[in-house]
Amino acid sequence: MAEKKLRVGILGAARIAPIALIVPARTEVEVEVACVAARDPLRAEAFARKHKIPGVAASYDELLADDTLQAIYNPLPNSMHAAWTVRALEAGKHVLCEKPFTSNEEEAQRVAAVADRTGLVAMEAFHWRYHPLAARMRAIVAGGELGAVKHIETSMCIPLPLPGDIRYRLDLGGGATMDTGCYAISMLRHLAGAEPTVERAEARLSSPGVDRWMRAEMRFADGRTGAITCSLWSSTLLSIKARVEGELGTMDVRNPVAPQFYHRLTVTTKAGDVRQERLAKVTTYACQLRAFAGAVLRGEAIPTGPDDAVKNMRVIDAVYRAAGLPRRG
Repeated sequence: MAEKKLRVGILGAARIAPIALIVPARTEVEVEVACVAARDPLRAEAFARKHKIPGVAASYDELLADDTLQAIYNPLPNSMHAAWTVRALEAGKHVLCEKPFTSNEEEAQRVAAVADRTGLVAMEAFHWRYHPLAARMRAIVAGGELGAVKHIETSMCIPLPLPGDIRYRLDLGGGATMDTGCYAISMLRHLAGAEPTVERAEARLSSPGVDRWMRAEMRFADGRTGAITCSLWSSTLLSIKARVEGELGTMDVRNPVAPQFYHRLTVTTKAGDVRQERLAKVTTYACQLRAFAGAVLRGEAIPTGPDDAVKNMRVIDAVYRAAGLPRRG
C-alpha cells in the first residue's frame, strides 16, 4: 500500500470529526476522507455537503462493507467505541478510534485481541502524543536534568456546563475521568514511563454515578508519587498542565494537549536557573493523522495502540473503583 492513498470513512457525523480528521486530511497527501454514515441519513448527507465529503453511506454497516475504504474513524459515544471498532476490524478496516478507547479495561482487551488476530491497526486518538512536545517532555524527564523524579502531577479541567451532553450520560460511558481524565492519566503514564497504582480518589458528581470532577493520587513501584485532576465543570474552569518535580529541579508544561494554540515548557533548577522552550506550532491532529497513515501504509510504530489503551483503561477503572463509583460499561 506504500503508493496508495488511505481512504477513510467516518462512523457518525460527530462534532469532533472536522478538527480531528477532515481539516488535517486536506493537507495530508496520503489521506482522503471519502465517506460518512450517521444514524440519520439526512444528517449524514448534510454533514457531507458541509465538509465536501464525496460519499454518504446509508448506515454504519453499509460504510463498513464499502470495499473502497481501507480505514474507519470512530468518534461515536464512548459506550459504542468497542463494539464498532471490533466490527470495523472484522470487516477488514484499520481504525482510528477516539479516546477513551473503550468503556473499560475488559472491552479494551477484547479490541486488542481482535486487532492482534486481524493484524490491523487500531489506534487510540490521543493526538497530543504525536506532537513533538510530547517527546520533548519525556526526553527532559528521562535525560536526568531534573534529577531523581519524586512527584508527577497532571491536570485537564475544562468548562463544559452542558448537563444534557453525552459526556454526562452514564449509559454512554460519560464522566470527567472518561473524557478529560483519560488525557491526564495518559500524560502521567507517559511522563513516568511506568504504570501507577491508584491509592485514593475523590469525585464530585453531576448525577448518580457521573463525575464532573475527579482527583486521584497514585504511586509507582519505585516510590514516585503522582496525581491527576480532571473536570468538566468545577471551580477550576481551565487547567491543562503537567508538572514533574525532581531532586534537581522541576518541569512545568502548560497546555501539552493542544500546543498548537499555545504552550510553554519551563525548567527551573534548584539553583534558580530558568529555561523556557517552545516547539513547532504544527497541529496535534495533523501529527496524529500522519502517524495513522504511516502505521497503515508502511507499518510504522505508534505509541497509542491497543496495548497502551488497555493500560490507560486499567487506570481509569481503578480511579472509579477508588472513588466508590461504577466503572463504565
